[in-house]
Order: sequence, then C-alpha cells, then structure tokens
Amino acid sequence: MLPSTLAIIAALSLGACDRQSTGEEQAVETAETGESAPSAGTIDRSHAGEAMPDLTISLPDGTEKPLDSFAGKPLLVNLWATWCGPCKVEMPALDQLAGERTDSLKVLTVSQDLNGAEAVAPFFKEQGFAHLEPWMDKNNDLMFAYQGGVLPMTVYYGADGKEIWRMIGEYDWAGDSVDEILTES
Repeated sequence: MLPSTLAIIAALSLGACDRQSTGEEQAVETAETGESAPSAGTIDRSHAGEAMPDLTISLPDGTEKPLDSFAGKPLLVNLWATWCGPCKVEMPALDQLAGERTDSLKVLTVSQDLNGAEAVAPFFKEQGFAHLEPWMDKNNDLMFAYQGGVLPMTVYYGADGKEIWRMIGEYDWAGDSVDEILTES
C-alpha cells in the first residue's frame, strides 16, 4: 500500500465516530500531518472550488447514480453511519431541512456502513424519514475522496457542483445559523 493510503486508513480508524461520544466538540489529530483538524461543527473552506468527486452512490434496491448528477441546485452531502450516535441525532433535522427546502436545496445523506442495505434499509424504515433517501457508499469511496476520518461529515456544493465548504462533526441543522451558512455561494 502507498504511504498516503495507509495514512488515510489510520485516520479513519483513529478518528471514527465513537458510539459513546457525548457530542462534545473534540479536536481530531490527522495521521499524516499531526495537526488538529477542525472541531465538530466547524466550517472548513480549504477545499472551496473543488469539483464533486467522480463517484457513484447506490440505493438499497440497486439503483446507482453518479454524485455529479445531483448538480443543478445547491447540494448538501452528509456522510453518516448507523453505528454513529451523532450521525443518528442529525438525521431527523436533515429530513426536516430537506422537506423545507425541496425547491432550493437537495439534501443527500450517504451511509458509510460497510453492511450497506442490510444496515441502512431497516434504519430508514424504523425512522420513517419523509424526505431523505437511503443512499449508500458501501466502500467508503466518498470518505476517502474527502480525505475524512470523522463522521458525520457534511459537504456543501453550489449549483455548479463546486464545493463551498465542509463540516466535520454533528451540527444542529434546525438551528438559527442554518440559513446563514446555506446562503453562501
């Protein structure tokens, strides 16, 4: 394996969402640089202007779609997993946000569960989300493309498919600051 691949794998294993997490903000040290990554809920604009990764996501029924096919209006991509406590806390507010902004924003939640549909489909059925779809990325290609290691991770794209910002960790998607951060372009 290449050294950079090992560093990414190490970062994923060291920085993964902790089931016992209390949701308190914590800095995460990156394996490659030893520098602190942004804390939970902190916006990172260092990748602004980058195009969406050329990757495909899928639904439990086998439907596949390239990520860039969602371009055309602003897109909020949220990487999450069923085993991640903070991720599950965010989901109802993301569902509400998706319903409130159907004309102006696409909210795309993409599971990083290695068990794919086996884990995601029952979770969605149990939760009864009205506006979210159970998209999956079973091989964690998006997490690798984003060079991430902590869930949840959310990336905001403009209608042109270019990244505006990304956020690591849990965020209150029903809070007062949502309007402000989603009007950035």
